[in-house]
Amino acid sequence: MRFDFCIVGGGIVGLATARELLLRHPGASLVLLEKEAGVARHQTGHNSGVIHSGIYYAPGSLKARLCREGADATQLFCRENGVPVEPCGKLIVATTTLELERMETLRKRAAENVIAVTQLSATGLRETEPAIVGLGALKVHATGIVDYRLVCRRMADELVARGADLRFGEGVTRIAEEETVVRITTANDMIEAGHLVVCAGLQSDRLARLAGLDIDFQIVPFRGEYFVLPPEKSTLVRHLIYPVPDPNLPFLGIHLTRMADGTITVGPNAVLGFSREGYAPLSVDLRDCAEMIAFPGLWRTLRQNLSSGLHEFRNSLWRRGYLAECRKYCPGLDISDLRPYPAGIRAQAVRRSGELIHDFLFLQSARSLHVCNAPSPAATSAIPIARMIAARLFEEAMPPHAIPA
Repeated sequence: MRFDFCIVGGGIVGLATARELLLRHPGASLVLLEKEAGVARHQTGHNSGVIHSGIYYAPGSLKARLCREGADATQLFCRENGVPVEPCGKLIVATTTLELERMETLRKRAAENVIAVTQLSATGLRETEPAIVGLGALKVHATGIVDYRLVCRRMADELVARGADLRFGEGVTRIAEEETVVRITTANDMIEAGHLVVCAGLQSDRLARLAGLDIDFQIVPFRGEYFVLPPEKSTLVRHLIYPVPDPNLPFLGIHLTRMADGTITVGPNAVLGFSREGYAPLSVDLRDCAEMIAFPGLWRTLRQNLSSGLHEFRNSLWRRGYLAECRKYCPGLDISDLRPYPAGIRAQAVRRSGELIHDFLFLQSARSLHVCNAPSPAATSAIPIARMIAARLFEEAMPPHAIPA
């Protein structure tokens, strides 16, 4: 069957891209293929539900711009589609003098990124959040919370209303690009499309290779392990509570997150996963492990981040170590407060050199575009990412290349 567009991937970036293409090309035929039984089954459905402000990103960077635009676009989509959003704000809490210095850098970065913040003293922090202690904090007003799974379901409903063909349980087994068409083979069918966009998240490197692209990276899964506080502590804080991030580390640290369902989660840490899509504790996938062991970039990354990696692994095994990270800013928590909660898995693109790819990475050919790395804040930024993809899909045909940030 022939379509104008084929989208692979039913996460928020794939859905937003399909939506954008149909907004730009009304009446076009579009098929979306998802190997799972529904939308948002992986990264989108296992994240913390935060609408980010963009405060952490370098002024003028693609991440900063997409995050600011995405926060506004996401909230507008939610208002128009009946998805609840709570603009609760976030406190970034400094607990040491070094963190105070780093917090000042963040304050200046916020000003350059045109993000509204309020600086709080230790007293102001305690008055704002009595359960939280620190030497000071930045209140980021624009941060909010939403259920991204519900956002995805609303996007899927809109796609169907616009005539899109959403096919679930359709894993892609072959991609062949020719001069005038891309042929996509699944276990059940063969589809022809004028243009292909692959938003495969945890499987993005495999589908890029399947399409014949020459890549120098591999997806390495990092488990983000969470806990949830008991119901009686669901009103412990009114804001999201984050530590001041260490600029030498790739992740933001363990934080308290108010969720759209009214609970408060604690986490995540970041430990190497042994299964790209295994969310249960001790999940192991032999194919995933074999590929990681054979990939030199993994070993180089582990050597470069040995100290922080061991620290995260220790906290994964020892819940009291995890608790100690939280009690730096929330001393009232006890070990019994950390109750099991589903893990998330981050698709981290790593180059053969061992470099962690922190920005968005796209590979493009004449009729295809692959979203190879879509790190946080990809959920927040999905709508402007989709606009960028739709605009670039019809650029002049050229050999496969990385789209510069």
